[in-house]
Amino acid sequence: MRIFTNLNLNGPTPTRVQPKVGEWGPQMVPSTASKKRTRIWASIALVVALTALFLVGWWFYKQLNGGA
Repeated sequence: MRIFTNLNLNGPTPTRVQPKVGEWGPQMVPSTASKKRTRIWASIALVVALTALFLVGWWFYKQLNGGA
Protein backbone atom coordinates (compact mmCIF):
# COMPACT_ATOMS: atom_id res chain seq x y z
CA MET A 1 0.00 0.00 0.00
CA ARG A 2 1.36 3.41 -0.97
CA ILE A 3 1.41 6.23 1.55
CA PHE A 4 1.16 8.98 -1.05
CA THR A 5 -0.67 9.22 -4.33
CA ASN A 6 1.05 8.92 -7.70
CA LEU A 7 2.30 12.38 -8.69
CA ASN A 8 2.64 11.49 -12.36
CA LEU A 9 -0.73 12.56 -13.76
CA ASN A 10 -0.06 10.89 -17.13
CA GLY A 11 -0.06 7.48 -15.48
CA PRO A 12 0.69 4.43 -17.62
CA THR A 13 -0.34 6.04 -20.92
CA PRO A 14 2.11 5.75 -23.80
CA THR A 15 4.29 8.76 -24.56
CA ARG A 16 2.73 9.27 -28.00
CA VAL A 17 -0.69 10.10 -26.48
CA GLN A 18 0.51 12.35 -23.67
CA PRO A 19 -0.03 16.09 -24.14
CA LYS A 20 3.04 18.07 -25.08
CA VAL A 21 4.21 20.90 -22.88
CA GLY A 22 5.13 23.94 -24.90
CA GLU A 23 3.60 26.53 -27.17
CA TRP A 24 0.16 24.88 -27.33
CA GLY A 25 0.32 23.03 -24.02
CA PRO A 26 0.33 24.16 -20.38
CA GLN A 27 3.18 26.41 -19.33
CA MET A 28 5.19 26.29 -16.10
CA VAL A 29 3.89 22.81 -15.15
CA PRO A 30 5.78 21.44 -12.13
CA SER A 31 7.58 18.17 -12.72
CA THR A 32 6.94 15.03 -10.71
CA ALA A 33 10.34 15.40 -9.06
CA SER A 34 9.61 18.97 -7.96
CA LYS A 35 6.25 17.84 -6.53
CA LYS A 36 8.05 15.14 -4.54
CA ARG A 37 10.60 17.67 -3.23
CA THR A 38 7.80 20.05 -2.22
CA ARG A 39 6.00 17.26 -0.38
CA ILE A 40 9.18 16.36 1.53
CA TRP A 41 9.93 20.00 2.43
CA ALA A 42 6.34 20.52 3.61
CA SER A 43 6.59 17.43 5.83
CA ILE A 44 9.87 18.64 7.32
CA ALA A 45 8.42 22.12 7.90
CA LEU A 46 5.42 20.60 9.69
CA VAL A 47 7.65 18.57 12.03
CA VAL A 48 9.84 21.61 12.78
CA ALA A 49 6.81 23.83 13.45
CA LEU A 50 5.21 21.26 15.78
CA THR A 51 8.50 20.80 17.64
CA ALA A 52 8.91 24.56 18.06
CA LEU A 53 5.32 24.88 19.29
CA PHE A 54 5.85 22.07 21.80
CA LEU A 55 9.09 23.64 23.09
CA VAL A 56 7.51 27.09 23.49
CA GLY A 57 4.56 25.55 25.34
CA TRP A 58 6.92 23.62 27.60
CA TRP A 59 8.92 26.78 28.32
CA PHE A 60 5.74 28.73 29.21
CA TYR A 61 4.61 25.87 31.45
CA LYS A 62 7.95 25.91 33.28
CA GLN A 63 7.86 29.72 33.66
CA LEU A 64 4.30 29.73 35.01
CA ASN A 65 5.09 27.02 37.57
CA GLY A 66 8.10 28.84 38.99
CA GLY A 67 10.75 26.89 37.15
CA ALA A 68 14.07 28.48 36.37
